[in-house]
Amino acid sequence: MLDILKSIILGIIQGITEWLPISSTGHMILVDEFLKLNVSKEFFSMFLVVIQLASILAVVLIFFKKLFPWGFGKTKEETKTTFNLWYMILIGCIPAGIIGILLDDKIDEWFFNPWTVAITLIVYGILFIVIENRNKNKEFKVNSVYQITYKTAVLIGLFQVLALIPGTSRSGATILGGLILGLDRKTAANYTFYLAVPVMCGASLLKLLKFGFSFSGAEIVILLVGMLSAFIVSVLAISFLLKYIKKHDFKVFGYYRIALGIIVLLYFLFR
Repeated sequence: MLDILKSIILGIIQGITEWLPISSTGHMILVDEFLKLNVSKEFFSMFLVVIQLASILAVVLIFFKKLFPWGFGKTKEETKTTFNLWYMILIGCIPAGIIGILLDDKIDEWFFNPWTVAITLIVYGILFIVIENRNKNKEFKVNSVYQITYKTAVLIGLFQVLALIPGTSRSGATILGGLILGLDRKTAANYTFYLAVPVMCGASLLKLLKFGFSFSGAEIVILLVGMLSAFIVSVLAISFLLKYIKKHDFKVFGYYRIALGIIVLLYFLFR
């Protein structure tokens, strides 16, 4: 029963931190110090990735009308436009997909530690503040995901590669890339949500294949409960972020990342 409660809490943290640009890994490393599931290391590693599938379902639910090419009274031209958006999404996923498959284990071996996470939290927090200050009162060139070009999709995809390093934040890296390349905040956030669908589905499938499908009854319950809480909270987190950025910039997340990075550094330095 205690592990189920822990799974709910982990799902809540995943649902919030996956979509806000504050690094789910950074939070999970801290939480794991105080809230350990009574499961194998292999299962926990898989659990942290696979509950992201529930977060993806939240994206599909919220943006289904925009992402599904047919129905909803769409004309042939609108269907064509939706397919073109999917081309941009898939192109943006290629760099991280290739590097992730080739270096998955090595990246964990090299970078999955508190020091890397703390440094990336702080560095990208500073970047958010610097870039938002630079963009103050700036007119953005791209104000819709439908205006994203192949070149921009590839470049944002390269920014997404940076998110393979723990603590960077997948949403943080792609939003920063979008802002640098001239996307307005809403477009950068929306494109980040869309990019997550194939990326996180692929990452979850990869982890499942590595772990295998021989779950115990308790492991199935823990996984499903975590996914359910992650799904519910993801819906709320995405809705919150879309409303928030209508009137605010991303600097508050930059300050938060810096503070969290310092906490991670101090905790693991003096524990």
